[in-house]
Amino acid sequence: MRERRVLLTLALVTTVTAVVSSLGAPLVPAVAARYEVAVASAQWALTATLLAGAVATPVVGRLGNGRLRRPVVLGGLATVLAGCVLAALPLGFGALVAGRALQGVGLALVPLALAAARDTWRGDRLPRVLGLLSVTTVAGAGVGYPVTALVAEHLGLAGAYWFGAALVAITLILAVLDLPVARDSAVQPVDVPGALLLSLGMTAALLAVSQGDAWGWLAPVTLGLLAVGAALLAGWVRRTLRTGHPLVDLRLARRPGVVGPHLVAMALGASMYALLTLVVVVVQAEPGTGATSGDDGYGLGLGIAAAGLVLVPYSVASVAGNQVARRVARRLGPGVVLPVGCAAFAVALGQVALSHQRLWQVLVAMALGGLGSGFTFSSIPALLVPHVPRTETASALAFNQLMRYLGFSVGSALSVALLVALGDDDAALRATLGSFALLCLAAGLVNGATAARSRRA
Repeated sequence: MRERRVLLTLALVTTVTAVVSSLGAPLVPAVAARYEVAVASAQWALTATLLAGAVATPVVGRLGNGRLRRPVVLGGLATVLAGCVLAALPLGFGALVAGRALQGVGLALVPLALAAARDTWRGDRLPRVLGLLSVTTVAGAGVGYPVTALVAEHLGLAGAYWFGAALVAITLILAVLDLPVARDSAVQPVDVPGALLLSLGMTAALLAVSQGDAWGWLAPVTLGLLAVGAALLAGWVRRTLRTGHPLVDLRLARRPGVVGPHLVAMALGASMYALLTLVVVVVQAEPGTGATSGDDGYGLGLGIAAAGLVLVPYSVASVAGNQVARRVARRLGPGVVLPVGCAAFAVALGQVALSHQRLWQVLVAMALGGLGSGFTFSSIPALLVPHVPRTETASALAFNQLMRYLGFSVGSALSVALLVALGDDDAALRATLGSFALLCLAAGLVNGATAARSRRA
């Protein structure tokens, strides 16, 4: 009975990531309309969450790696709850973005839930529990997208965030009652200056990218933010290579056989959120949006609930792709899975670029993208682990998670910025999606080249 309650609690903790995600992508056009801001600005309701998750993941992972795990998880859930409440209150667009950033802390709680499972279960049950917790993050999004979108359509944006707050509050109460205490008493130091350099550098760069069309790409503020962002990120790299307790081990990330999977994680992460973002824009835009002479435009004119339902095939296919990829890896080897995933995702982007005039075309592309995502992200750990020492496995996987979240942030901000900069018409949509498709193919080729070098070495 006790183990069942712990499992339910851990499953709800991992589902927080799905709740955070489902309160983002489908609601971006509604945020733009509600606060009368451009879609590129409204996109920060999603980008802020992903950026906060990218920075919080290594910090929370360090803090929660010992006896502080339970208070860190409880504090993280309380932070997500505060973010949902802040986003729900009628305090303006700035408060909404701030609330969404606080919700991003929830993305960092999954590794701690998995660590709690490792402390609780042993033997044959442990792999099944870990698999269940991993699947809930994707399957939960499949349920969360249409549910939160339906709530938003009937109760408005505030209703969607109050709904999220209720779910997180229930999770927090159960975590207080049943979350186990960590067995390991060690507490690892956190590089706070490094975390500040990373968060400020990424924020400056992404703000310049997302607002470059509105401000002017050669405007002093745009160029200044890009320069400041680059300088801060360079400072973070320098500090990470010199400090004894970095957030992530960049030296380990440069090893042969490791570089490729990290690059794929960032490229596929960016492409994934470009696909999710632009599909939501296409589904909700009015018919003929962005039309030019001889062009019917790209809008389907459907509501928020439809946008949420469109994302369900992606989530379901991601889970299925994860299962199929394991069988393919057992028969043909893990090295085959990642290139297939990259290619499938590229085809999905190309499908939306060329054929998005009917809803069924978008649904087929989303299902194919989900398969590509399941193939790709399920194969990365198997490719990384053989190339790193056993004692450094956690560090390598943490860096890959960071690269994935940074990719999410870049894709979220860059996709809309490119669409606007290229003209916000059907040709621009195709060019933007095509660019990310080429990025997926390039990432697969680079991984193949680095893997070949690693085998020769």
